[in-house]
Parts: sequence; C-alpha cells; structure tokens
Amino acid sequence: MAKAAEIELVALTKRYGGVTAVDGISLRIPAGTYCCLLGPSGCGKTTTLRMIAGHEQASEGDIILGGENITDLPPARRGTAMMFQSYALFPHLSCLDNVAFSLRMRGVGKAERRDRAAEMLRRVEMERFAERLPAQLSGGQQQRVALARALITDPSVVLLDEPLSALDPFLRVRMREELKALQERLGISFVHVTHSQDEAMALSDLVVVMNNGRIEQAATAREVFNHPATAFVARFIGGHNVLEVAPGPDGTVLLANGAALDGQGAPARARHIAVRADRMLVRRSGAALPLEATVRSVEYLGATVAVGLAVEGLEPLSATLPEAAFFADPVRPGQRVALGWRAEDMHGIA
Repeated sequence: MAKAAEIELVALTKRYGGVTAVDGISLRIPAGTYCCLLGPSGCGKTTTLRMIAGHEQASEGDIILGGENITDLPPARRGTAMMFQSYALFPHLSCLDNVAFSLRMRGVGKAERRDRAAEMLRRVEMERFAERLPAQLSGGQQQRVALARALITDPSVVLLDEPLSALDPFLRVRMREELKALQERLGISFVHVTHSQDEAMALSDLVVVMNNGRIEQAATAREVFNHPATAFVARFIGGHNVLEVAPGPDGTVLLANGAALDGQGAPARARHIAVRADRMLVRRSGAALPLEATVRSVEYLGATVAVGLAVEGLEPLSATLPEAAFFADPVRPGQRVALGWRAEDMHGIA
C-alpha cells in the first residue's frame, strides 16, 4: 500500500462557461485523514472531488499531493483512486476480475493480478464471493468490491463520491463504521463527498462545509457542531437555533422581536447567535426566562423529545429534551411556555 500523503488545494477554481462551480478554495488535508466534503446539492463538493481525481480539469489553482503538483496529470498518474456513487462494476465480470481490471489494463500478468485481487477481497471480507457477478451481490457487498477495486492500485488517497447513498439506513450505519475502520487500518487519506450531516459527523477527522462553491468552515466535527463559523453552517449542520441579533445597551444583545438578552457569549460584532436545540430551556409559562413561546409540535424520538416552538417576531425554534425530563413535566401543542438558554450556551456568529 502506498504511503499516505498530504493533499493541498490552492485557490482551486472550476468554471463552466459563465458559471463558477468552485470558487477559489484553499484547503489542507493532512496525510492519513478521513475528510468529508459536506454541503447541499450544487455547492461544489463533487466537482472538487472530481478535480482531485483528474476527471475535471481545474480552471485555475493547484492540487498538490505529497508535495507534487498533480493539477495537470492524467487520473492514472495521480496516486488517487475514485470510488463512484454507482460503484460502476462491470456486470459481466466476477468480483475477482472486477477488482483485477485496472491491473490488467496496466499489463500485469494474470497470476499476479488475480493474487493481488484476491488479497484485496480478503481485506474487505469479500473473498467468499470472488466468483460471483455484481448482480448476485447486495448493495453493501457491491460497495466493498468497488472499494477493493479502488485500493488495488495502491493509492495515497481514496476519493469517495456519496458511497453510502444507495444503501438502506441500517446498512448505511454499518458500512460507515466499516469504512472508518478500514481507513484507520490502511492509514491513508479518504476524501468522502456527502450531503448527510450525520454521515460526515460520524466519519470525519476533518469536516469541510461548502456552500455556493466556497468553503464556509473546515474543522473537526466537534468544532463545527459546537462553534459553527457562519449562520449557514449552524443551519446546515442542524441541531441549532439561529437568531438574528443586534447590539443592545449595557452589553446585551437584541433579538429581532426586540427582546434583550445577556450578551455573554455573543461578541459585539455578532449578527447571529446559535443555540443548540439540546441546550434550550423550556419551562411552564411564568418561569423566569426571557421569552414566551407557544408549543407548535411534540415529536417523541425515543431517548429524546423534539419540541417545536413559535415566538412572536422570530423564526420557528426547536428544543430537544431528554425523555425523562420531558415526561416529568410534559407540554402539548398550543400550550404557552417560557423559553430561554444559559448565556454560556449562546454562540455568537460575526
């Protein structure tokens, strides 16, 4: 297996005519990192992945892999391997021959390429299915074969384009565990495109949140979740209430409806605050909390209960309450409640 290598994108840009799909992004992915490119459809994440792979030509900027500028190299000479969303397995070839195919194209002898393919299938625990055709495999099994085919070229980086999107929810969770374990065992970098926040948070050493062709934030999953850099990140990651604010007197901040809050945790230049839904405080009406709200909805989720809340003059809010705490003092739709949060749980966004 090739050694892991650092990836660096320098002012990388991709234009299609007058449309800019990727807008001058710069990013460093340390060697051996599991990195997820996360964002909504059309944000530029797949285009970025395809430029790293060499399947799209960069309009401007550079792609550096292990100190070598690979921007203009053909895909086969980059030291990367791409696993496509559709898996792209040849339907008429066995699993073994699918995995060995790239070695066959490189002129590797039959015995050697079959031995290496068999070893790769063993690594992904698919050796028992070596002679089966792709149509005889489940979606998860096909994914493992596609991954083995990507790994057989000894890449420094594996590129994955939404590899879990075709799987059912139970298998998706299991396969993301297996992907992370395999990446850690191999010690090479994986760059994984997804639009699933849960997937990115579960897998990533580095989460890169993209929007409109630009990087909004690149950090650990915990940093992104607890300290979103922008209002877009807070909203897209989910689990946050995002509120517009303005400076008030005596260090307070003013919400859009005029309510004043203790400004601790929100810098003077903050234009928004983010408060995690699980940090919201919901009490009976009349409690000493700054806002009055009406319960819009109650959803039982097992370990937690999601409560939708309406506050006059503000966007809809949500609170996530522990099951035991909710049922100790339950609320119902239409009920008036007091609402707030601790000052230290308020994160200011400039």
